[in-house]
Amino acid sequence: MLPLKGLLVVSLEQAVAAPLCTCRLADAGARVIKVERPEGDFARGYDALAHGESIHFVWLNRGKESVVLDLAADDDKRLLEAMLGRADVLVQNLKPGALQKLGFAVERLRERNPRLIVCSISGYGEAGPYARRKAYDLLVQAETGLASLTGTPDGPSRVGASVADISAGLNAYQAILEALIARGRTGEGATLSVSLFDSLAEWMTVPLLQHEFGQTPRRIGLAHPGISPYGVFRSRDGVEVLISIQNDREWRMLAREVMDDPALAKDPDFATNIDRMARRPETDGRVQAAFGALDANELTEKLAAAEIAFARVNEMAQLSTHPHLRRVTVDTPSGPVTYPAPPGARGKCFGPVPALGAHTEAVRREFL
Repeated sequence: MLPLKGLLVVSLEQAVAAPLCTCRLADAGARVIKVERPEGDFARGYDALAHGESIHFVWLNRGKESVVLDLAADDDKRLLEAMLGRADVLVQNLKPGALQKLGFAVERLRERNPRLIVCSISGYGEAGPYARRKAYDLLVQAETGLASLTGTPDGPSRVGASVADISAGLNAYQAILEALIARGRTGEGATLSVSLFDSLAEWMTVPLLQHEFGQTPRRIGLAHPGISPYGVFRSRDGVEVLISIQNDREWRMLAREVMDDPALAKDPDFATNIDRMARRPETDGRVQAAFGALDANELTEKLAAAEIAFARVNEMAQLSTHPHLRRVTVDTPSGPVTYPAPPGARGKCFGPVPALGAHTEAVRREFL
């Protein structure tokens, strides 16, 4: 028995954040009815790379039912009203104010169905000076300062995945699970608000406090701003290897066992991380000289033997064949797609990705 089996989730969702949240709810056994506009969730049109389906849509919409509603039409409004009267959870990430304008004010929904948990996902939340702004992932990466810390000294950069959307979606999932536990004790639903800005700003706590306590972090590419050596070094055969030295004992092991330099392991000028940071160009130069004398296979064997944390700087071709990558296969209207398994996937079955409106008539018969 999946933990959320028997729960009904209705979602007015699009793009990434809310669909990720409800995808996790569906994976946990909830029945998720995805309400789409007649033209569909606009993420369906991002690309057509997965057998003609959008990759984003295939990733985030497994196990859901698709119901097409025109919420300007009275009959479709009545159907949504009927579904919400029986729902356990409503998730929505329409533009700010849109749900109320459609006639589905959260307060009224909760009054009619006191057990309903409503979770609204937005760019900046329900209150504050930016509350009515539209916001998307890259805009929030810029607004929170994340982009200012990403990239090289030459300029800022986008993080390569939609981290604002993903963090907000997972925060919404967590908040809903907490509200379901509380409802089990009190019988009362909840009104929840999760914003992309809050989600990503919380991730920025360390660099923000570094700035406020007088040490503003800088962009340094694939290196750590406060630990040395912690960054990318190139082997003799041109493979980039990233190492992480977390303490002074590990530094001594690196110098002695990997770099074959016992004198460096004992050198007081490099004994502590503070010392190594003060001499970072020399520290990194010594490491690069040693690593550059070894081919990647020999280097990584020595790092593993010395229990030094390391990773190859892979691209998508290497991830595609990575020995540690677990995958799941999900059916789509155009054929099965195999992609990385979500955490905790072992033993679970994942439902298919729905065609646009595939469940509209069945749901209409059920609820009206």
